[in-house]
Amino acid sequence: MSAHLILQLDKKDNVLVALQDLMPGMDIVFQGSSVIIKDKIPAKHKVFINDMEAGDEIIMYGVLVGKVQYAVKSGERMTTENTRHAAEPYDYREVDYQWHKPDVSKFTNRTFNGYHRNDGNVGTANYWLFIPTVFCENRNMDVIKEALYQTLGYAVTDKYKLFSEQLLQNLKDGKAINDVDFSPSEEPRQNRYFKNVDGIKFLNHQGGCGGTRQDSEMLGKLLASYANHPNVAGVTLLSLGCQHLQVSNFLADIKKYHPNFDKPMLIFEQQKTQSEEALIKGAIQQTIQGLVQINKIERKPASLKHLTVGVKCGGSDGFSGISANPAVGYTADLLVTLGGKVLLAEFPELCGAEQNMIDRCESKETAEKFIHLMRTYDAQAHAVGSGFFMNPSPGNIKDGLITDAIKSTGAAKKGGTSPVVDVLDYTEQAVKPGLSLVCTPGNDVEATTGKAASGANLILFTTGLGTPTGNPVCPVIKVATNTELANRMSDIIDIDTGAIIRGEKSIAQMGEEILEFCIKVASGEVIPKAVALNQDDFIPWKRGVSL
Repeated sequence: MSAHLILQLDKKDNVLVALQDLMPGMDIVFQGSSVIIKDKIPAKHKVFINDMEAGDEIIMYGVLVGKVQYAVKSGERMTTENTRHAAEPYDYREVDYQWHKPDVSKFTNRTFNGYHRNDGNVGTANYWLFIPTVFCENRNMDVIKEALYQTLGYAVTDKYKLFSEQLLQNLKDGKAINDVDFSPSEEPRQNRYFKNVDGIKFLNHQGGCGGTRQDSEMLGKLLASYANHPNVAGVTLLSLGCQHLQVSNFLADIKKYHPNFDKPMLIFEQQKTQSEEALIKGAIQQTIQGLVQINKIERKPASLKHLTVGVKCGGSDGFSGISANPAVGYTADLLVTLGGKVLLAEFPELCGAEQNMIDRCESKETAEKFIHLMRTYDAQAHAVGSGFFMNPSPGNIKDGLITDAIKSTGAAKKGGTSPVVDVLDYTEQAVKPGLSLVCTPGNDVEATTGKAASGANLILFTTGLGTPTGNPVCPVIKVATNTELANRMSDIIDIDTGAIIRGEKSIAQMGEEILEFCIKVASGEVIPKAVALNQDDFIPWKRGVSL
């Protein structure tokens, strides 16, 4: 029975993970010895195997993840009171890293139906993108969005508007306000006029002027990377005219990414336009003409090597590093073996996993770039009284992620086990097949924003607590760590990996299923929940301290 109650993740570990709730007095048999449970230990939390003294090291995933604050007994629960974060120091060392590639025979010669671009990249979607160079244009963006979304059929079925109208009608009729037949399970629907245009997306933001020139420069690179994204077929640019981020700067950044950029680009500068009305009408009219043009592009077969998958976790729990993250990591290894690209970001969530990443780097130069970015970023956090060790959120801690090293070591499992071929600073493009590390915060939206900027045309997003995060140009697929979450938040979850926790499926089986799902999404056969709900989250990182 104990085998279904607890799990040791590595033979070196001196803590066990509770797979189910453990009650005081339970006798857990582990490796022939008895561990008497002293506290109520909720599923996902950790229990000490042995008696330990203050300062003793806590090992999980085979690495140092914390130290004991005061003496604890075998069978006690790990808490924020008796445990503090700790991680091994890291540095470059000569290591002959050996990678055992997974069997990809099921996927050899498989393809997805994508949108082929003239630069050789392939999109998993076909979007028209609206970009403001400055926050002053956000209101105009909103006006245009409302007009085009409704007219062209990109607005999802607004069941909440209907619900509100029913409530108001009840008030008018003198009925009880709660006497309304409301079906929250109704699926969002679109009725697109342009069948080969998957959406019109808007990158509203709060930058472009008023901050530092460095902020505007970084924003320009970010926006240019989105214009150059393989899922984007055309762009409408709105500019005020006097802002820090000038149109010329934006166009220069695009040329740096792609000197032969040839997508339709419509530019409107308000201070050179007769009126606001003229700007909005002109943008709408010319954009519709552009939509006619990109609607002629059709999906065609493409090799899986053209997939670039970002892997991300958010709202993590104590099962994240056991089910969803390792399963996504196996998917990542499959894709790398097939010649595709995988992007692992969230540098604050690699705290404690640094040495493993360094040892997997294919070159000393790559390893030293990673070390420099990590140490510089962590030093910035410490300079303002914080640090990577303060990364876990209250939700993380409540569900068993007591230290950042525990959270990070489990989070790193998303990247699989393949060698690290490149390390990318924020907005740098992924060009090498294989696994690349991308410098972003752990913040869900800032991280997904950064992955798309580096070229991800799909994002696998694991969650144990549930999060609705999406991205304007990159389809985001939600992977639940446990079945209870998948059932309770089925309106935002796409894949359930709870079968791993129950012992019904292996990590490899689930990893293959996730890749099959990715192929369907990339082909437009399945629409992820975040995409269907128009969950278009976009937050530029100003390179300040964000965990």
